[in-house]
Amino acid sequence: MSVKKVGELLVEQQLITQDQLKEALELQKVFPDQPIGQLLCKLGFIKESDLSFILDQKNKRLKLVDILLDGGLLDQQKVSHAREVSKQSGISLEKALLKLNYVEEESLAKAVASQYDMPYIHINAAELDLSLSRFISAVYAQKQRLAPISKIGNTITLAMAHPLKAHDIRELEDSIRLKIISAIATETSISKSLKRLYNIDSSASASAADEVGLDIVPDSINDLLSSSSAGYEPDIEEETKKVTEKDSVIVKLVNKIVYDAYMNKASDIHIEPYPGKKDVVVRTRVDGQCSVYQRIPYKYKFAIPSRIKIMADLDIAERRKPHDGKIDFKKFGPLDIELRVATMPTVGGLEDVVIRILASGDPIGFSDLGLTERNLRVFQSALNTPYGLILVVGPTGSGKTTTLHSGLAQINKTSRKIWTAEDPVEITQAGLRQVQINPRIGFTFAAALRSFLRLDPDVIMVGEMRDEETASTAVEASLTGHLVFSTLHTNSAPETVTRLLDMGLDPFSFSDSLICVLAQRLGRRLCKDCKESYRPTETEFDDLVEEYGRSEFAATGLGIDDLNLARAVGCERCGNTGYRGRLGIHEVLECTPKMKGLIKRRADTDSVRELAAQDGMTTLKQDGLLKVFQGLTDIQEVRRVCIK
Repeated sequence: MSVKKVGELLVEQQLITQDQLKEALELQKVFPDQPIGQLLCKLGFIKESDLSFILDQKNKRLKLVDILLDGGLLDQQKVSHAREVSKQSGISLEKALLKLNYVEEESLAKAVASQYDMPYIHINAAELDLSLSRFISAVYAQKQRLAPISKIGNTITLAMAHPLKAHDIRELEDSIRLKIISAIATETSISKSLKRLYNIDSSASASAADEVGLDIVPDSINDLLSSSSAGYEPDIEEETKKVTEKDSVIVKLVNKIVYDAYMNKASDIHIEPYPGKKDVVVRTRVDGQCSVYQRIPYKYKFAIPSRIKIMADLDIAERRKPHDGKIDFKKFGPLDIELRVATMPTVGGLEDVVIRILASGDPIGFSDLGLTERNLRVFQSALNTPYGLILVVGPTGSGKTTTLHSGLAQINKTSRKIWTAEDPVEITQAGLRQVQINPRIGFTFAAALRSFLRLDPDVIMVGEMRDEETASTAVEASLTGHLVFSTLHTNSAPETVTRLLDMGLDPFSFSDSLICVLAQRLGRRLCKDCKESYRPTETEFDDLVEEYGRSEFAATGLGIDDLNLARAVGCERCGNTGYRGRLGIHEVLECTPKMKGLIKRRADTDSVRELAAQDGMTTLKQDGLLKVFQGLTDIQEVRRVCIK
């Protein structure tokens, strides 16, 4: 199979015409050392961002080693040796070259600049304006290994060790509201700049994930474990208790586990000790999938849970029953985040610990929820209703709270008084009066809801309908002139209707109050940096149509040429999984007059589902398939999260 050249790929992607390519090829005869892509940019036929995207996507960019070889800075023997050292030490090839002194740091940085067609700059850290630090946060600067070095008007120059992706630059520009010019600099000069701007000594670390104050977050968890393991291997299990939760290594170890999980956008951390001399397994859940983050020597199996319990103000002496608590992590580490902790006694007198990293912050934009046109219209219409009941349903971790808060943000005006009862309060919004539930003292969802009715509300949000009392009180509130939001753990929108009737709700009151039910799942999104687009074969198209439902698919008006599928590939940014981030898959049931009639007659789930489909509802799986057709995710993900 012949390998396509850059020019051919650009023509194929319709970014340039055949005539423009011919003109650039003629010009290349005059400037033979200039790549065809750069000539096309200089002629104004293509944007540099589009060229960069194609080069990265199709792996057409020159390799760093080839640039160093062509420049006479390396030979093949040194490259082979550096590759061996890289593999044995578990470090990158660039780090191995520097460690072996085969290449100067400045030469390496200049080669990176050449590779990405970016300017190389030398930074005089002592002369940097300290006010530049207010434009980029310390955590982001350290994570991405970059430093702001100058600002002129609305343009800021960022020096970085490795170039950021184009979409990351765009996101950062939107965030700081400034135009960004990117430049490459050495790791050493960036470390000095970070020291000057943020007073952080990160010179001993070359990776942002390894730093942020080395007393708090160590260089590497492997280095930390190896330095503490030397010469100490307990022979009997009782001796593991000699490693206490007060040891500095344990403090750093727990901080490092939390820090890495947060930086990798994990939602949960699972710490699993085993009897005997088996390692403690630490797993993290990223984008809904668990994977092993680290195996820690068994001698720490009592100390790590104890340290976490101390941070959460729990009783470390009581190991026979479950505990739950919270940690304000900014007291212990470099991140201002809240952690929810739950422990469970397991065999051998051990304790498992699960830490939930609470996604505190602002609600995501309503347009970013990923609702289809019809679902968006129905949900938006429900939000604009003066009173009634809106339900968002799905399993734990399916994004129900996120969707509710995005909806509340749409109607959060000074003219409306909004009360919310949540457990826990994860997303905060100015203008909302938010309440934390505490069942231990009898302050339940039902108790909060009854109290809200005496506080002159316009809109009420109840975190969850766990029982008939909460559900019936919510229905009553919606019938007395309030817009009520709530969640429920059900599999689909039609099942929600029958579940609430089975709970004991009066079908007449319930049918009058219900406006719509939105069922939701979260599927993993294909990584934008490495996903591969393709056209489906006739067989594949036929299978997708069959899975969607032939009659329903015909109503979409889509044909095989309209489908733009994509498959997972895997790259460094997505941890070679092929997926990065998640997207919502939805099912919106609209409570039409006919639907109200069915509810009053206590109709079964199948009847409700059939009528909802006639009213235009797409099932969870059909909505997921529509997102597969757009190349946002793949069929395997939809099958994984959607039962039907």
